Amino acid sequence: MDALKPQRNEPARMEKLAKLPVFWGLEGKRVVLAGGSDGAAWKAELLLACGATVHVYCDKQDLSETFTTLIAKNPALSFHDQSWHYGIFDNAELALADCETDVEGKAFYSAARAAGVPVNVIDKPEFCQFQFGSIVNRSPVVVSISTDGAAPILAQAIRRRIETLLPLALKDWGALAQTIRDRVNLRLAPGPSRRSFWENFVDRAFTERLDESSEERLLTDIGTQDAGTGLSRGRVTLVGAGPGDAELLTLKAVRALQAADVILFDDLVSAEVLELARREAKRMLVGKRGGRESCKQEDINDMMIRLAKAGKRVVRLKSGDPMIFGRAGEEIAALEAENIPVDVVPGITAASAMASRLGVSLTHRDHAQSVRFVTGHSRQGKLPENIDWASLSNPAVTTVFYMGGRTAADIQSSLLAHGMPASTPVAVMIAVSRANEQRWCGSLAQLAAAVERLGVNEPILIGIGDAFSAASSGFSGIDMQGVASRIAQKAG
Repeated sequence: MDALKPQRNEPARMEKLAKLPVFWGLEGKRVVLAGGSDGAAWKAELLLACGATVHVYCDKQDLSETFTTLIAKNPALSFHDQSWHYGIFDNAELALADCETDVEGKAFYSAARAAGVPVNVIDKPEFCQFQFGSIVNRSPVVVSISTDGAAPILAQAIRRRIETLLPLALKDWGALAQTIRDRVNLRLAPGPSRRSFWENFVDRAFTERLDESSEERLLTDIGTQDAGTGLSRGRVTLVGAGPGDAELLTLKAVRALQAADVILFDDLVSAEVLELARREAKRMLVGKRGGRESCKQEDINDMMIRLAKAGKRVVRLKSGDPMIFGRAGEEIAALEAENIPVDVVPGITAASAMASRLGVSLTHRDHAQSVRFVTGHSRQGKLPENIDWASLSNPAVTTVFYMGGRTAADIQSSLLAHGMPASTPVAVMIAVSRANEQRWCGSLAQLAAAVERLGVNEPILIGIGDAFSAASSGFSGIDMQGVASRIAQKAG
C-alpha cells in the first residue's frame, strides 16, 4: 500500500485551476436570457454567434436601443414582452440574466438551479455557475482568457496581446483542417508521419496566405508523408527588424520570428528583437558592418539556400527595412534561382524612426518637396561616384544619408561645392531608437566636425534640408536665423 502513496517531492501532474475551462456546443440549443440592457445584448450576440436559439424575456419599455436593433436583425432571437418566470427554463441549455439587484439575481439563480439549468447572472459572480472569458475569435479556433473575476482588465490586455499574434486567416486554416482531417487520418497512421504533416500544416497557417491551391498542396503533402519521401520544402522570409526598438516590429515580423527554425541575423539587430524569436530557433550571426570583418554576401546566400533545401524555415533578419540598403534584391534573386519560396516582411526604416524621434516631418509642405535616401558608402567604402549632388544641394530636398559616418566630410564638401548654403539645417543620429541613442543638430558647416566628435562606431544617419529646421530647439548649434531668412526669401 505504501507504494501507492504519492511521493512528497513529486510535482503535480496538473496545477490548481481556479475554474475549469469548458467549450460548450450551443448549435440549435435553446438559451433563455432575462433583461434588456446593452450588457445583455452583448451576451445575446455572443450566444447567437454560437448558433443558439435565444429567448429574451423583458418588458419592451426596458429594452435598450442596442438590444432593439439586435432583435430586429436576428430571426434566431425570440423576444418575449414579459418578465421572466419559472416556466421559461423548460428545455433550456443555459440561463442568463441581467439583474439590477442582488435580490432579483438570487431569485433567478435559485430558479435556474432548481430547474437544473446552468446559470449566469451578469456581473454578479456569486450567482454564476459559469463565467464568460475574454475571447479571441478565429473560429473554429477560439481562445478564451479568464482571471476568475479578479482582474477583467488584465484578461482584456492578454486578449489584445494574443490578437496580435494570431493572424485573421487562422480561421480559414482551421476550417481547412476540419475539411481534410478524415483524409489525413485515412492515409497516415498515428505516429511520426501524421505528426510531421500536422506540424507542417501549422507552420503554413502562421506563415502563408490561404489561397485556392493551398488544399491541393496539403493533399500532395499527405502523399509525400505516406510515401516517406523525405523532408518538406523549406522557405526563406526576409524580415525587417526595424531600427532597434522591439516595439517598432510589425505583427507579421513577430509571427515570422515565432515560426522560424533558423534565424540569420545582422550585427545591427538588437537583442530585444531577438528575444521575441522562437526559443527553439537556431540563431546565427551573419553580421555585416562597414569597416569591419563580416560574412560575404555570397556566403549568406549559400547558407540560406542550403538551410531551405534541408527543409528549414529560415528568417533572414535585417536591421531596418530589407528593401532599403539591405541587399535584399541579391538575396531574392539567389533564392529564386534555386526555386526556393521567399517572402518579405517590411520593417520601419531608420530614416522614419529618426523623423519620429526628432518630431520632424521629412515631407513638411513648408520645407520639402521631396525626400531621398542616399547611401553614404559604396562597395569601395567611399561615396558612390554617381550621386547627383546638384539636385541634392537644394535645401527644399530632404536628404537622409545612411551609413555616412566615415564620409561625412566628403558629404559636407560636395554639397557646399554645389551651392547648398552652409547654414542648411542638419541632424545626426546615432543608434536611433536604442538605449545608447545620440543626436546632434546644427548646420551643414558644422557637420564634419560634429561627426568626428560623435564617433563612427555605431550606425549613423545624417539628415540634411530645411525640414530639419523643425527639430527640437533643445539641440545645440542649429542656425535658425539662416533658415528663417531662406524661408522668407522663398515666400517673397
